[in-house]
Amino acid sequence: MRFLVTGGAGFIGSNFCHILKQKLGPTDQVIVVDKLGVGSNLRNLEGFLDSNQTTFVKGDICDSTLINALMKDIDVVVNFAAESHVDRSISDPKAFLINNIQGTQVLLEAARSLRSVIFVQISTDEVYGPIIDGAATEEFSLKPSSPYSASKAASDLIALSYFQTYGLDVRVTRCSNNYGRFQNPEKLIPLLLTNLLKNLELPIYGDGENIREWIHVEDHCKAIIQVIERGSSGEVYNIGTSDRYTNLEIAKILLENNQNSKSKIKYVSDRLGHDFRYALNSEKIIESVGFKPIKEFKTSIAEVSRWYAVNTNWWDRAT
Repeated sequence: MRFLVTGGAGFIGSNFCHILKQKLGPTDQVIVVDKLGVGSNLRNLEGFLDSNQTTFVKGDICDSTLINALMKDIDVVVNFAAESHVDRSISDPKAFLINNIQGTQVLLEAARSLRSVIFVQISTDEVYGPIIDGAATEEFSLKPSSPYSASKAASDLIALSYFQTYGLDVRVTRCSNNYGRFQNPEKLIPLLLTNLLKNLELPIYGDGENIREWIHVEDHCKAIIQVIERGSSGEVYNIGTSDRYTNLEIAKILLENNQNSKSKIKYVSDRLGHDFRYALNSEKIIESVGFKPIKEFKTSIAEVSRWYAVNTNWWDRAT
């Protein structure tokens, strides 16, 4: 099989590439395309690109000429490429609309020219908006609150329209918050971890009571592979864990794991339009695909903390 992985030098995309490489057969090929913008780092692919089965191309998914050339003979497209930081989407929404919506459409248009291809659109639980009680199923209405989540909701719908209109084998995954190695320090957990290592204050929005559901990035990536192998055309799959914590609880867990740090929690002005709670119902992917997360948060976060402590050179250059 021939895979095209977009945004493959980013946090989730690079972790996916490393896991995918372990499953490659002798004739399989992987092409990674990434423009190396914010959150992407070619060093994330060290060890992945040392094979004649893997190729990296620096490029933008909005470049239709490039994408049409790369799409030839591709069997599976996995679209991670996205502007993803909510704070930046509030200050500069245009970049999110261009990359996340227009870029996805360029990929879809190139993919539909192929005779047979699986197109996996990687999305987020944020498209459902705040879930005050219970957990969102795949049938929930989309109520995005930020320009980021709105752009992801739009790209989901565009992708699914290519299934309805053109019969393209589109599969959409919506995942909860990820944590793990290679995550840019602008995001909550790596920001807190790197501040702990530098003995800086830990900034927490508002009163810290906003709730998120967390999944280890490797569990997320394994779920995507299972969707490729066992998923169905035109379906949406939530990927979650039920490991839900307030932002304040996250900060306290990290402080407990890093008792040598002199850092203290500092409450800062809340984010505009800050959703209070996200929660996913993941029964569908468990029952139909067989996915089951392995990594429990409180154990795995200690491993992730050690990774950031050891790899200071990586995150120091990423900030």
